[in-house]
Order: sequence, then C-alpha cells, then structure tokens
Amino acid sequence: MCGIVGVVSNTPVNQLIYDALLLLQHRGQDAAGIVTQLERKFFMHKAKGMVKDVFRTRNMRALPGNCGLGQVRYPTAGNAFSEEEAQPFYVNAPFGVVMAHNGNLTNADALKQEMIQLDHRHINTESDSEVLLNVLAHELAQSSDHGALYPDAIFAAVRAVHKRLKGSYAVVALIAGHGMLAFRDPYGIRPLCMGRSKDGTVMVASESVALEGTSHEFDSDIAPGEAVFIGLDGSIRREQCAENPQLYPCIFEYVYLARPDSTMDGISVYQARLNMGETLAQRVAATVPVDDIDVVIPIPESSRPSATELAQLLGKPYREGFVKNRYVGRTFIMPGQAVRKKSVRQKLNVIGSEFKGRNVLLVDDSIVRGTTSREIVQMAREAGANKVYMASAAPPVRYPNVYGIDMPTKDELVAYNRTTEEVRDIIGCDALIYQDVDAMKQAVGLLNPGLSGFEASCFDGVYVTGDVTADDIYRLNGQRVMTEEDDADASRLSLPNSREA
Repeated sequence: MCGIVGVVSNTPVNQLIYDALLLLQHRGQDAAGIVTQLERKFFMHKAKGMVKDVFRTRNMRALPGNCGLGQVRYPTAGNAFSEEEAQPFYVNAPFGVVMAHNGNLTNADALKQEMIQLDHRHINTESDSEVLLNVLAHELAQSSDHGALYPDAIFAAVRAVHKRLKGSYAVVALIAGHGMLAFRDPYGIRPLCMGRSKDGTVMVASESVALEGTSHEFDSDIAPGEAVFIGLDGSIRREQCAENPQLYPCIFEYVYLARPDSTMDGISVYQARLNMGETLAQRVAATVPVDDIDVVIPIPESSRPSATELAQLLGKPYREGFVKNRYVGRTFIMPGQAVRKKSVRQKLNVIGSEFKGRNVLLVDDSIVRGTTSREIVQMAREAGANKVYMASAAPPVRYPNVYGIDMPTKDELVAYNRTTEEVRDIIGCDALIYQDVDAMKQAVGLLNPGLSGFEASCFDGVYVTGDVTADDIYRLNGQRVMTEEDDADASRLSLPNSREA
C-alpha cells in the first residue's frame, strides 16, 4: 500500500505535490519521491524516509516544471532498504516515461521473464512496480504510430496492459512531452480519484483528502479499468479500457488504511467506520452482559469512530484511556518484534483513572498478530482494570493479502486455525468480540449500492481476481520486504495509522 499523486498545472507543481504527499503520509513512510517535467526533461528526487525529511529546500528548487507526480512508499515486495526501489521509476524509451504505482502484481515474476525474453527490456530491481512500468512502456511503443503518440494509442496501450497484468494497481505516469496518464485495475482494488482547482490544475491522488487539502474540488473516482489522459494543456480524455470491469475495493481501506476524512468509491471512510461500530455493538450485546461494561475505550486512532458509535448504542460512557505519543516512529517500520513490543509502551500511555476499578471494553480496528493487543490488555490490567474486554471492528484476519497490503503469512496471524476463545486466551482479555464478515460487508456496502462487492481476502480467503493459488501465496510470501536484520518477523503490518496489531 502506497500513496500516489499526479498534477498537471499552468504553474510550478513541486510545492503542490509535496503538500499532497504530506496528506497521504499515512499510506507509507518508508520512502518518498517526486518527479517533475520541464519541457521534455524530467527532474527527480527520491530517498528513504518521511516526506518532511526527504525534501529540503535545495531539493524542491531542483524540481521545476508545471506537471509532475509523487509517491510515498509502503513496500510489500522487494527490498525496503534499497533507495533504488523508491518510486517514481523512470524508463527512457519510448518517449521517456516515469511512473508511480500503488498495489501489487501477483504475476510479476512471469512478467519479468516476458520482459527479458520476449520484449528485450531490462529490469534492474526486485520491485513489481518497475516491471509494470516496463510493460506499460513496451505497450506504448507497440501502439504508437511510427513514433507519434495520440490519446487513442495510449488507451490501446492500457488495454494491452490490462490483459497482461494480474493483481492490483492504481497508476499515475508522465509521458515526456505528452501529458499524464492515470489508470486503475479492472477490479478497482486500490483507490484513485481526480479533482480540479479553480485555476485549472488537475490532480489525481489515492485519496480525496489529498485533493481537498490542496484546494481541489473532487471530480470523480477513476473507475475500475478506466484510463484518464490529461494533456499538458489540462485537457482530459477518459476511456474504459478493461473488458469486464467490476468494482471490488479493498475493504481494509475502510477498516484501517485510509484517512477518516476521505471518501473513496462513493463511501465516506468515517461513515463506514461508524457503521462498523453499529454492527459491532450488536455483537458485543450478544456476547457480554452490557451492564457489566463500565466504559468504552478506543485504541487510537482509527478505531475511534467505531468505538464512539458502539458506546452510544450500548449507552455506555466513551472515554479516552490511552494517550498516543505522535513523536515515536510508527511500529510497522521497526525491524524486529522485540522493538515493536517496546514501542507499544513508548507510543501509548494509559490514563489510570479511566481504568482503575472498572470493567473496560477496549475497541480496536483489527487484530492481526495479537502481540500489540496482548500488550495493551496487560497495560489496562496494570492500570487497575477489574475486567478487560476486547472488541475488534474487523473480523478475524485469517488469510494473507496479496493485493498490496503486507499481511504476515498465515502462520503469523493469531486467528489462523484458532477459535475466538483460543485467541482470547492468547491476548489475555476476559472476552473477545469480533465483527462478523458478512455484517461488515453489508454495513459498508450500504453506503454505495453500486459496488459489485469487496476485496476482503484477509477475512474471507476469497481472492477476487480469481487467479491466486496456494502456490502464488507461497511465492509472494517469499518476496515480502527484506530487512537489514535477520529477524523472524519482517512484516510491515502494524500499518501506518496507529499500531502494529
């Protein structure tokens, strides 16, 4: 999962892209990059780290031009410690193309071999995004008319790309001297939307918050399989390039990944979390005597809307029992489990008066490995709680995700092959209440009846592209991000909003 943005304007765009990346920082903190175009020349700067650390004044001055794109990276494959794998990626032929990608290709290995053996293109990193760029570049070369490139030829290239790629991808690319291209996979798994400002600037971004926070008015989501080409003059052409597009957005975006002030595929993320709190309240009431709950306390941050709605429906006080230290590095980028465990205590501090002598219901957005949940339950007990109940706004995470979220292998998932009671015992709480899968889908889906469904494979084991086998999952697990430490727990999923679940 990454955050991407692209801009075409009639004024310099370096600061605008920087501001948009800050608004998308929650989608990735491993690396950041910006590329701009002046005349037919690209100017790029990218490095490991947060946006504010990667770009200094001297870097910004070296990014001239009225169009450009950027990315914040959260790696799911390849080498997280290689700056070469930071995006955007560049290829010089044909025309000169730079690209940023959010998602994960499930057939990257096969495509890489095709690139080398059939298309005679060189792939220099382990990143599937570089493979995608070379597929796009090859198809642009094939569809161009004796070196000339028109929108119809660009859309033909995207149609060919859709036929070759498998997996999830939201893409923004600059074609030197021509304009900006954005497109989305035929299932719309990863988000992408477009907006405009009053001065005619066009922006494409992963989330609507990047548009609104930079004074752009939301125009539309880019549809599954659709391609949008923005000329350097700001003209826009759109075309559906997939044969059978269906909208199956990743439901984990609404559970955890996206900012609550974003709207994605017609669904308010905040409202989705409120709805999940409503259905979770029904589950809690059916599991625990409501009179036995004294207070509802969220695990900051993304569980707050669900916890608020749950507390109101149960008629129980909502209290902030944990204070988050925003200046500690996010746990998902810390290389070892021991470091992660230590970080929980550094990042969260309890307000003892909210726990002492009370039966508390803790609400989290999801439980993945259970290590952080166990630590938080222990913190509540140490603060004097009589009983500690735990409710998850998401169902049990039982399966790996292959579409751009670095879920651990199934053996690392605390709910894999375990009953709720067994998970409760591991976490150490007095009762554990999970969201129901179908109830979650219905609660979120009601907000946009036009959806075909959801990509919810980490909860239900159904991979919507229909081409993921057990062998694919085994192979993709072997490509998970490499660390600099020989540590058994290399996964990044304590994802970027709050903690390592």
